[in-house]
Amino acid sequence: MFMVTAKLDRRKVIGGALALVALIAAAIFIFGGGGGSETAAKINATVKSNAQRVKYLESLGWQVETEPVEEQTVTIPRDFSEVYEDYNALQKSQGFDLKKYAGFEAVRYTYEVKNHPTATGRVVADMIVYRNKVIAADVQSLSAENGSMEGINFPTSSENSTKST
Repeated sequence: MFMVTAKLDRRKVIGGALALVALIAAAIFIFGGGGGSETAAKINATVKSNAQRVKYLESLGWQVETEPVEEQTVTIPRDFSEVYEDYNALQKSQGFDLKKYAGFEAVRYTYEVKNHPTATGRVVADMIVYRNKVIAADVQSLSAENGSMEGINFPTSSENSTKST
């Protein structure tokens, strides 16, 4: 029989345990724990077909036309302009980050929105997809008078921050 004994320093054990707790707390803060926003839970959505893209938008509260009005290949720029930095700030607020995809080609799908509670005129939802994964999404009012862009969450009062275009 082989036996190993070790002498543990109580301060080192407690310090190690505290460090582990701090690491777990940091991971929960960074990656989000349970009870986050509905979109945060859906940021890793896989959408392999048009039906899945429509279902994704519907799961967030949007009623959209069943076929996209536009489907376009886009290249995420390697160097972000000020406009792209602003757009990415909106995406980051939802749990997305386009910087991870800088230089990559993705597909932007645009759907006509039928149930925006406050916008007048034409409203569309854009979804940027890379390898069947949603990497960015927004809703835009295309009204000439008061066009705006907001996050993909369905608005409940003034929940989404609206930005004039």
